[in-house]
Amino acid sequence: MLAGSRGDARRMITPDTKDWTWVLRAPCPECGFDAATFAREDVPAMLRANAGAWRDALGRPDARERPAPDKWSALEYGCHVRDVCRIYLERLRLIRTQDAPLFPNWDQDATAVEDRYDTQDPQAVEDELIAAADRLATALAEVTGAEWDRTGTRSDGAHFTIDTFARYFIHDSLHHLWDVTGERYRRR
Repeated sequence: MLAGSRGDARRMITPDTKDWTWVLRAPCPECGFDAATFAREDVPAMLRANAGAWRDALGRPDARERPAPDKWSALEYGCHVRDVCRIYLERLRLIRTQDAPLFPNWDQDATAVEDRYDTQDPQAVEDELIAAADRLATALAEVTGAEWDRTGTRSDGAHFTIDTFARYFIHDSLHHLWDVTGERYRRR
């Protein structure tokens, strides 16, 4: 674990190096997500519902408090989900406008420290998360037909179609809500 110059609040979480692409092939035993149980066209509605659920998490009086020194607070997770929505919107734009693009690398752990996730305003993060999720949901809802098969590659070599990209992304958002609330994902 790396320490920042301002003490505990700037502490960087030990990076998660797990290859999470396996969630496209098997249910997640932690959060309950199963990519095989929904249509790709369901992702925009799932994303909007997930973004709305962050209101409660970010509105809690303890949203800034880490439950353990090595686990992000609800605020830090909310900042991360907001930024993931923004990154994935740009990646979706690349897939739709370029042939098999290579996505620029994004170091989520460095971003959390550099952007001081721990000091951001929970209400502002809530508003930004909901807006970013809505923009991504709108863009995903515009994908049709053979466009779902367009491809892009992450800087670590993970290869995605827009279909698998959407399923992989929604797991990330749902899983992080589980990280904060402990409530497993259930299809409604």
